[in-house]
Amino acid sequence: MSFALAARAALAFAAALGLAAPAWAMPRAERPEDVGLSAERLARLSERMRQGVERGELPGAVVLVARRGRIAYRESFGLRDPESRAPMRADAIFRIASMTKPFTSLAVMMLAEEGRLSIADPVARYLPAFRDLKVAVVRRDADGRPETLLEAPRRPMTVHDLLRHTSGLTYGLAGPHPVKQAYVDAKVGSSDDTNEQLVAKLARLPLVFQPGTTWEYSVSTDVLGRIVEVVSGMPLERFIAERIAGPLKLVDTGFAAPQSKAERGARPQREGPANELPRIPPVTADLPYKSGGGGMVSTAADYARFCQFWLNGGTLDGVRLVSRKTVELMTTDHLPPGAAMGPDMTRFEALLPSADVGQGFGLGFAVRTAAGRNPLHGSVGDYFWGGAFGTFFWIDPKEQMFAILMMQSPQARLPYRYLMRELVYQAVID
Repeated sequence: MSFALAARAALAFAAALGLAAPAWAMPRAERPEDVGLSAERLARLSERMRQGVERGELPGAVVLVARRGRIAYRESFGLRDPESRAPMRADAIFRIASMTKPFTSLAVMMLAEEGRLSIADPVARYLPAFRDLKVAVVRRDADGRPETLLEAPRRPMTVHDLLRHTSGLTYGLAGPHPVKQAYVDAKVGSSDDTNEQLVAKLARLPLVFQPGTTWEYSVSTDVLGRIVEVVSGMPLERFIAERIAGPLKLVDTGFAAPQSKAERGARPQREGPANELPRIPPVTADLPYKSGGGGMVSTAADYARFCQFWLNGGTLDGVRLVSRKTVELMTTDHLPPGAAMGPDMTRFEALLPSADVGQGFGLGFAVRTAAGRNPLHGSVGDYFWGGAFGTFFWIDPKEQMFAILMMQSPQARLPYRYLMRELVYQAVID
């Protein structure tokens, strides 16, 4: 039996008998004050989350804060399923969207540590279809009409570029940019595609920027997922299950939850100007497309173990997946001096990995690089990311702390990421 299956069976057995938390569960602090946090001040976070539910800003959430290796705060708010009115539960399973990216980035670095790839290599070494990529240049003709010209890349796209989102790839968003519209027309990222089919589509489309010049959030990590498959010889979901989730005992983490856990799946509410349900697949939907950039499901408890793994320097409960030096490499800013931000990237606001707001991007995470430039609380060296469906986490090595927000509300994601930063750090009292 695999690590993941054994862990899940043991957890289910313990729950059925009403036993204490399993041995691999993160320990709880008796009081937040034992790890330098104020219970009274954390109550402000609880009150604000309850207000958000009452105001209809979000359907429900699970919030977790840990420091010095112990969970100091874990609370559930609102509804797990607004349609059935089922209350939120601490073990709810969420679609974590781009909080998948650290898993895929870790898989790449594990293969690099084994000498099976180098992140300095051209992507085409592993994906030959990328050998003849061109770069789109949008200009105005003599009559002022836009025209798209193709030019050769000044240097090859590397695996390093994919990890830090300087590949020249993008996401397909309907709009005036012809390449982004071409992504939409080609259905890049369709849930019916495999990772191999995704790469085949991308190979027929031009890049939006020269590799290495511009930070453009993109399908880069999905391409990394295909590289993991090619180099390891196994599907991405199997690699993550057997090489990461199993050894770290992440018992509810993968690309879909089994039907037996459907009653734990978190669901969104209607939101936005059109009062529509966000297109968030149920956690039990086993989609053909195993998106390395956004396809996974998890729980607050599992992601807490994953955060502690990073905070420990690549090890957890005696299991080491990568070296401390690899974690240091991944959580350092890798953006070149003067790297531009793609023109649509302003949507990240205070979370933008720009030197203007004291941040950069590492190998799977945004990284805080300077004090005094960002309006949000944090420490130089903290690293973070979130998912489009509302989930968010950050890890602060200086404070030996991490925090996790799990919810399924795209509309509320930025305001509540800001609130999380403010209301967690104001509770630090040592």
